[in-house]
Amino acid sequence: MPAGNYVQFIQAYSHQSGIPLQNGEGEIVNETGKVIGHHNGVHNFTIGQRKGLGFAAGKPLYVLSLDPEKNRVVVGEADVLRKTVCEVEGVNWISYEKPSAPLRAFAKIRHKHEPAPATIAPLAAGIVRLTFDTPQRAITPGQAAVFYDGNIVLGGGWLS
Repeated sequence: MPAGNYVQFIQAYSHQSGIPLQNGEGEIVNETGKVIGHHNGVHNFTIGQRKGLGFAAGKPLYVLSLDPEKNRVVVGEADVLRKTVCEVEGVNWISYEKPSAPLRAFAKIRHKHEPAPATIAPLAAGIVRLTFDTPQRAITPGQAAVFYDGNIVLGGGWLS
């Protein structure tokens, strides 16, 4: 990643891969859909981001979700970022047989996330529902989720 700048990395990767980015101006909206600002590309934002929104709101706002199809960034207060349930796709079981019933484990939902106790419930082939004991901040689609039993990696997949 160029100098740790993910926006430059995405732009360079997009250019090299021939994948066009939607760079046009779009709307920054609150949870009710009210337009409160504008941006120049959803790829410039990450879920949970607070700084660099480009406007002052009188209170801290965070990126809650990205809608590339509508070229919108949805923002709101920090407590909305906390969730207990998500789904994980493309699950691979490494040191554990595919479970037929819910199991208890620790789950990590990004590189610097502290593993948190959770229940992993199988839904369909390669898909599980991950339910944390306590709400976790910024569960972000596309990030890796890894399941642990102590120091043993049970498996993992991608947040959807």
